[in-house]
Amino acid sequence: MQRLWLIFTQTVTVLLAVFFVVSTLRPELLPWTPRGKLATIREATRANVEQALSAGGFHTAAEVAMPSVVNIFTSKEVRAPSHPFMDDPFFQRFFGDRFGPRTERSLGSGVIVSPEGYILTNHHVVEAASEIQVALMDGRNAEARIIGSDPESDLAVLKIDLGELPSITFGESEKARVGDIVLAIGNPFGVGQTMTMGIIGALGRSQVGINTFENFIQTDAAINPGNSGGALTDTSGNLIGINTAIYSRSGGSLGIGFAIPVDAAKQIMQQIIETGGVVRGWLGVSMQDLTPELAESFGLKKAGGALIAGVLKNGPADDAGIKPGDVLVAVNGKPIFNSSEMLNMVASLAPGKSATLTILRHGGQQDIQVRIGKRPS
Repeated sequence: MQRLWLIFTQTVTVLLAVFFVVSTLRPELLPWTPRGKLATIREATRANVEQALSAGGFHTAAEVAMPSVVNIFTSKEVRAPSHPFMDDPFFQRFFGDRFGPRTERSLGSGVIVSPEGYILTNHHVVEAASEIQVALMDGRNAEARIIGSDPESDLAVLKIDLGELPSITFGESEKARVGDIVLAIGNPFGVGQTMTMGIIGALGRSQVGINTFENFIQTDAAINPGNSGGALTDTSGNLIGINTAIYSRSGGSLGIGFAIPVDAAKQIMQQIIETGGVVRGWLGVSMQDLTPELAESFGLKKAGGALIAGVLKNGPADDAGIKPGDVLVAVNGKPIFNSSEMLNMVASLAPGKSATLTILRHGGQQDIQVRIGKRPS
């Protein structure tokens, strides 16, 4: 009995020591501890285009925003497909490690969003990277670690440990309008930090086929390989988007670039910093856009809303009584015009909370209460 008691006390002592070490050195590993503190974000007012033009250009915006944009260099190990000959000594003697693991290097851009060292960039810039190096405009370099990423929106948050970091000021992408002048900052083709100018060509661009959740700002400001993760700013240097992709047949800019609006990026970034990931709402349905032909077949006067094509059994929508063939026209009173808009709006809802879905069924309109589920990974 005394021996058992001795073993028990020793085990408790060891566990307490481990807990003390982890809570002191790596508290983020504890399940009840947030992954990080909220970033200190600087908000801005709307840009004054007339003032920028009267000053003779956008050099003030460049001086404000460019120090916050960083160059990101990543490396990852890629293994060749396995083959029986690779383990043969005779084969290795002549071919060495030519068919062994190799290191691939790539580059991108990022934006310092807080003095604490948080950097916002694209998921595809740092995906599967074994090493991430960040170069600042002032010549400093630092190794970055990934706080978390979200493949469905193509956003990732990094962190570097340096002092006196120049964080960017957040603008208001919701107030952006088609025709506004914008500036794109990044490291195209690795030539070094570069600023280009253009206008906003479209807002709310979706169904591009890049991400699961799409609500892009479209611009003709030159965005090229290496610009991914860089800043799209207004004429005062305030961040309004994260450059993500281009439409191109040659690999270079053709005047159609896409950026994630900063209002959406900020919400995702804060979730990643707090929890290491993103939690989204989910209905458990498949949907499609309501075309004029479908609207006519359903006896509707106009094509608007999202057609529920399928309902997952025992999912949130099924439990609420949603049926295939229903047309969703509003969520919590906000109109829905297409399936992409529906996906984004439902994803923004908190799982576990109730929402009011307005549907059209057999020519009549009705409201249905549904308990929002958690979107599976």
